[in-house]
Amino acid sequence: MIHQYSRRLEKIEVVLRTYLPSTPDAAWGESVFSLDTETLSPELMVPLTTPGYDLVQRGGKRWRPLLMTLVCESMGGGEQALPLTPLVEFPHNASLIHDDLEDNSDERRGQPATHIRYGVDTAINSGAFLYFLPLACVTGWDAAPEQKDMVYRLWGESMRRLHLGQSIDIAWHRDPAIVPRLEQYDLMCRLKTGSLARLAVALGLVAALASNEKRTPLIKKWGQAAEKLGMGFQILDDVKNLTTGNPGKRRGDDVVEGKKSLPVLLYLHQQPERGEWFSQCFAEARRSGVDAPLVNELIAELSTSGVLAKAEARGRTLINEAREAFSMHDELSELFDFIGGAYV
Repeated sequence: MIHQYSRRLEKIEVVLRTYLPSTPDAAWGESVFSLDTETLSPELMVPLTTPGYDLVQRGGKRWRPLLMTLVCESMGGGEQALPLTPLVEFPHNASLIHDDLEDNSDERRGQPATHIRYGVDTAINSGAFLYFLPLACVTGWDAAPEQKDMVYRLWGESMRRLHLGQSIDIAWHRDPAIVPRLEQYDLMCRLKTGSLARLAVALGLVAALASNEKRTPLIKKWGQAAEKLGMGFQILDDVKNLTTGNPGKRRGDDVVEGKKSLPVLLYLHQQPERGEWFSQCFAEARRSGVDAPLVNELIAELSTSGVLAKAEARGRTLINEAREAFSMHDELSELFDFIGGAYV
């Protein structure tokens, strides 16, 4: 199914490389920083841009920018949203850099994590830069001022929501005694992973529709559906970490991080008396790494208890519910199949 999106993906890559080049030149520096390029030599920008460029070019499914461009196309906007795709792809990669730092992860996409390869200080700074860099694409975007204002507002709201979700997640894995309610987990996931999906849909609609009256109800309806898509994607990603393993990461490293993923929460709500044993497993995994015997023991317990299957079913249900909101648009519906198909 990836072949039907190859043309769009190629165009998305061109835009991403335009705003995050392999080697920044004077013209790029002037457009991004509004500084005298005689003073701002390209080599001064390289330590800021290289870590982000490295991570983005390692790959990724790019389903968020695909979702944005397909929403715009489906509403008659053509490729008007294409220049805005960095607004959802760069912050996603920024969050990965900071996630790996916070979780002390060794790998990302099959290579050393950014803070391992470039150092903690550079990773923090470059990761933060990736959140703000895509705003540069709004400046030259050919759209009405009201549309640009809406883009800025939606981007700011999404960044705040994303960081709130991450803050909640950090608090949970720092304290092994916390067992969040399932509705609290849904909220965290909706904020942390659903925010950028919601932003992708909203920006696609803003790019396609100049009338606020037409787009506001759709932003609400489709935005909520996109949050479900993001939640489903996260749940399936977490299940895969505990089964076959995610590409570019080691199977079970979520246990090392003490992650309160949906399978873990389902198990702890199902068998609360096992909470102390789970805490011991997390502690041992953090001390000894992903190869600790208790990691495999915990994963086996999750599998035999049935919670991995329940979590996977929940993830696919959320994606299917999200798909229903876009059922009248064939290519959008097929994109949902593409996303879910990554976890077959």
